[in-house]
Amino acid sequence: MSARHELALYYRPTCPFCIRVLDFMNRHDVSIPLIDISQDREAAATLLKVGGKRQVPCLFIDGNPLYESSDIISWIDENLCR
Repeated sequence: MSARHELALYYRPTCPFCIRVLDFMNRHDVSIPLIDISQDREAAATLLKVGGKRQVPCLFIDGNPLYESSDIISWIDENLCR
């Protein structure tokens, strides 16, 4: 399903909003490459460079950032769950 888009979900394991997105993905059997910014300094720098902030969760869709857990869940639901 994700072959139509290049996807990567930037997250932190302790972030409640990230956990919300990950739980949704698990319940709907959706797999997106995960990048833990607490373990990957380069990924954290990428967030700053691209979006001007280290906010997670951040779903990169074809290189474009999408923030806010509810927006990410909506995008996943509409594009990967149907």
